Amino acid sequence: MAEFKDFVKVTEMPSIYQDIDKMTPREVLECMNKEDHKIADAIQLVIPQIEKFVIEATKRMKDGGRLFYIGSGSSGRFGIVDASEVPPTYGMPYDLIIAVIAGGDAAIRFPVEGAEDDWDQGWKDILKYNPTPKDCIVGIAASGTTPYTMGALTEARKIGMFTGCITANAGSPMTQIVDVDIAPYLGPEFITASSRMKSGTSQKIILNMITNGIMIGMGRVKGNKMVNMHISNKKLVDRGTRMLIDYLGLPYEECKELLLKYGGVQKALDGYAEEQKNK
Repeated sequence: MAEFKDFVKVTEMPSIYQDIDKMTPREVLECMNKEDHKIADAIQLVIPQIEKFVIEATKRMKDGGRLFYIGSGSSGRFGIVDASEVPPTYGMPYDLIIAVIAGGDAAIRFPVEGAEDDWDQGWKDILKYNPTPKDCIVGIAASGTTPYTMGALTEARKIGMFTGCITANAGSPMTQIVDVDIAPYLGPEFITASSRMKSGTSQKIILNMITNGIMIGMGRVKGNKMVNMHISNKKLVDRGTRMLIDYLGLPYEECKELLLKYGGVQKALDGYAEEQKNK
């Protein structure tokens, strides 16, 4: 297992704020917000790298490939949240975007001590899903040195998977072993080394950009609407009905009936078009 003792991590640098423990609640919140304002500007500078990953991942996924997220701790949990939101939002299968976390499902809610230090286990966890060269993988690690994540990325690249990483440490060892490194410079955390703060927020934003960018590229959006969402509750039935009103100009109840008949907005649009054609 590799060691990275000499690498200086931005995420471990001392906070620029002193005596946080003596601040009022208002001061704490205003300072946190001030730091959070830096995130969007930092991400803007790495959009070319995000774009490169989205373009290649979209191409591979159109050809039958999948997207894997892998990480430990908070980073792994962000991957799980993002992956879990794609199927209901875009009507895609649950095995298209797969998130893997060090320590397994138990680590989603509780820390699994030492799991992130196992260089070999990350790839073993990916192997359970029979990865192929068509697949893509994103390693998520604020530090850019997590052995569990780096081990998986190293082996994934060997078999031809397209590899990327999201880290808050540009030039970290993890950035050296992937096809695309996404590493916004965020500066030290408000609370020294608390990488679930700015680093974690940036990870969530970038993951949103990746999955939404891919889904748009795969044709899962019509105009500005998620017409392939699962109609799984009253709120979504109402949302889908109103989408159909926008597209078809029919009364609410008629659109609702179409939606429930076909089970989705895009399916209803296609079904309605076929009905009109056959009249």
